[in-house]
Amino acid sequence: MSMDANEVKRQIEEGRTALGIEFGSTRIKAVLVGADNTPIASGDHGWENRYADNIWTYTLEDIWNGLQDSYAKMAADVKTRYGVTLTKIGAIGFSAMMHGYMAFDKDGELLVPFRTWRNNITEEASEQLTELFQYHIPQRWTIAHLQQAILNGEEHVGSIDYLTTLAGYVHWKMTGNRVLGIGEASGVFPIDSQKKDYREDMIEKFDALTASKHFPWTFRDIFPKVLVAGEKAGQLSEEGAKLLDVSGSLQAGIPICPPEGDAGTGMAATNSVAKRTGNVSAGTSVFAMIVLEKELSRVYPEIDLVTTPSGNLVAMVHSQNCTSDLNAWVNLFREFTESFGMKVDMNELYGTLYRKALEGDADCGGLLSYCYFSGEHITNFEEGRPLFVRNADSKFTLANFMRSHLFTSLGALKLGLDILLKEEDVAIDKIFGHGGLFKTKGVGQKILAAAIDAPVSVMETAGEGGAWGIALLASYMLQKKSGETLDDYLAGSVFGGEEGESVAPDPEDVAGFEAFMERYKKGLAIERAAVANLK
Repeated sequence: MSMDANEVKRQIEEGRTALGIEFGSTRIKAVLVGADNTPIASGDHGWENRYADNIWTYTLEDIWNGLQDSYAKMAADVKTRYGVTLTKIGAIGFSAMMHGYMAFDKDGELLVPFRTWRNNITEEASEQLTELFQYHIPQRWTIAHLQQAILNGEEHVGSIDYLTTLAGYVHWKMTGNRVLGIGEASGVFPIDSQKKDYREDMIEKFDALTASKHFPWTFRDIFPKVLVAGEKAGQLSEEGAKLLDVSGSLQAGIPICPPEGDAGTGMAATNSVAKRTGNVSAGTSVFAMIVLEKELSRVYPEIDLVTTPSGNLVAMVHSQNCTSDLNAWVNLFREFTESFGMKVDMNELYGTLYRKALEGDADCGGLLSYCYFSGEHITNFEEGRPLFVRNADSKFTLANFMRSHLFTSLGALKLGLDILLKEEDVAIDKIFGHGGLFKTKGVGQKILAAAIDAPVSVMETAGEGGAWGIALLASYMLQKKSGETLDDYLAGSVFGGEEGESVAPDPEDVAGFEAFMERYKKGLAIERAAVANLK
């Protein structure tokens, strides 16, 4: 439902808006919503991580330039559409890719370059902590990065005054507060869903583990405080306002919600924070979040336990690789068409190639590919090599080729989800898909439905993604009625019963995906050989 421009203008002038800004792995997006949570303006900034000294990182300059640019473009969009200079906003929220490691000294100086979630460099720490806690600690979690730095004897560890994630860092600079939303915190350290805080028993174990090092800190000294959705997490300081809006128009004092991770904002943006629901976010990486009714029976290295922004337990299956290889092939086809002097619209090219995949054989005609740009923990790869392979008698058609690349983008994810669905009998009533893979209507949905053998819905709003999700969390903090849960707020005030368009699994596709996965599992030896021999 769209409001008329005058009503929107009035809401902007009165500050009845919420702004969400999310740092994704390839773009930083700002989305401003009106009083009814409909997006009214946006701006984005493309950025890329860099591989420096064997670390995937972004510089502080990358972070601030990107934030300022996406904000400036959103503010310019407001000016163009409604003729208003943005000076006040009802509430703001910041979110970012989860996990990683940003360590600061007492002067607020960054001690070592930001280590992002993409770094598979903490295997020893991850195994040690998983054993110590009897709880799966993935390599990309902040606590694994800290423990690895301790094991490596890195000099900076003794000087840590504050350790946080990207979202926590930006929030700290905007407000002065050292806090995290519980969903983001659940990718830092294990969470107690009842107490809505870090697990005290595990903090004690960690402090005991590090006691012999005589660091000047204990766990609670250096980690951010945990907050849940709806709580106030501070307000925009004078310094924060200048950092965010370089034009100087934005006023300080705006309330800010707890900073969240992209997993939590994805749940909010797809209305999948209630039990027995879930969502799959498919872009550069792909992850599935299933809100659980009960704890899992045991520890699985393939499955992370995190929480919703309200603190409910979620099983998360995260695969490091999804669309990067697919995008590289689409770019190759773009080059091909341009060689013939044809200028092709990228959306049209993606749409055509994705739809072509639906014409292929159910099992991709014997073709096999791996989209491993980087390592893949679900299949135990520290590095990856994108790979396409076939038999001489495989059915090598464009349709099968595209289909194999769509299937493989969900291959590692499916191995993890099969544990939940087939071994733990986790019940899913519906799954929502969002992210780049679902942009071409019906295609990504049909492929995912085949992978999980459950209906998949996509909402019109899903394209707005996590930036819209964090705007909704800011809005919830501002607008919630006494006792109103996040589930209720999203269902009532945001989605109003909208279910999105659902695609049911096709039995033939489901069987085809299973056949493809048998080939995928056997072929992992080929991928290992590629990693070993292609340096």
